Amino acid sequence: MDFDDEYDASGLLCPLPVLKARKRLLALADGQILRLIATDPAAIVDVPHFCVQTGYELLNMQDDGAAQVYFIRKH
Repeated sequence: MDFDDEYDASGLLCPLPVLKARKRLLALADGQILRLIATDPAAIVDVPHFCVQTGYELLNMQDDGAAQVYFIRKH
């Protein structure tokens, strides 16, 4: 999947992956996509919840070894 920005939050624990994603998304234009990589087990719950709360669109989430990869579109 194509994306406009990427943040590798590997090694960061809750709530840092979501906080870092929020900061990156604020810098993007509407419609742009952030690829977020996280290894925190809580991210599988935190990232979808963050998207619902903020109105960002979670396009895809997938496992990549020990990490999860999220594609989030800014609206």
